Amino acid sequence: MIAATERHSAMLARDGWCVLGRAVDSGTIAAIEADLEPRFAQTPMCEGAFYGASTRRFGSLLSRSAGMEQLVMHPLVLPIVEQMLLPWCERIALNLTQAIEIHPGALPQLPHRDQDMWGGPKGTMEYLVNVMWPLTPFRPENGGTRLWTESHLDQDVQLLAEDEAVSPIVLPGDALIFLGSTLHGGGGNVSSSPRRGIVVSYCLGWLKPFELQWLVYPPHVAKHFSPGLAALAGYAQHRPNLGNVEGQCPSILLGDTVPDLLPAIDALRPEQAEAANLFVRSQLGEMG
Repeated sequence: MIAATERHSAMLARDGWCVLGRAVDSGTIAAIEADLEPRFAQTPMCEGAFYGASTRRFGSLLSRSAGMEQLVMHPLVLPIVEQMLLPWCERIALNLTQAIEIHPGALPQLPHRDQDMWGGPKGTMEYLVNVMWPLTPFRPENGGTRLWTESHLDQDVQLLAEDEAVSPIVLPGDALIFLGSTLHGGGGNVSSSPRRGIVVSYCLGWLKPFELQWLVYPPHVAKHFSPGLAALAGYAQHRPNLGNVEGQCPSILLGDTVPDLLPAIDALRPEQAEAANLFVRSQLGEMG
């Protein structure tokens, strides 16, 4: 597991994307697609040049299929994501779960970097990692994701030549992982069948996520998640003291009863706790 994490992390750092083959069995993917089938059938086409007029998208996937937890909490994907993001945060967070269906006749999507939804400095840190899970095979002709290899190394370049893009063949059960700094876009679909996939996105734990997890999965929903999944979906503080409820970890909202009166409790990084304690001791010494 450690060797696989290091190998794929190295490919991500070098190329900006990699494929994790046979990450889950095809039966798991088929069961998830069956759960999502009614929503695919009922969701209207997107509006706008970016989302695509021949594309369907919908989120909240953890509420729509029990199998989604296996993708979101994948035991190899998470360490790869953490290796990419933990240099800039204390914990990672779930940014998005979204199903995408690109229909025949769809045009290629505008090449973009997903990190650009945040206005911070670019080129010195990574903001997010995307994981595409195909429900149907991704191929160049049916709208498979286009990626510009090494585009994460020069993020000042807004567009690159279309013939420089690659569109890897990725099969159900595989995972296509790419950085938020990698230029990419959905492909045009010139085939006769829709292309379906799921994107699971993770970001730095102190960022506002693309999909507001606390509204998508309110406490009465998240209380049925495993503790690790609930934390990833936002029911955990990011030290120091960020994302609290009445000065406590928001996981208190997942209990059967929530006290009305609560004491605020420090949630500091070790070095911050040490500095605060030293300061208090120095003040007490002066008072003595």
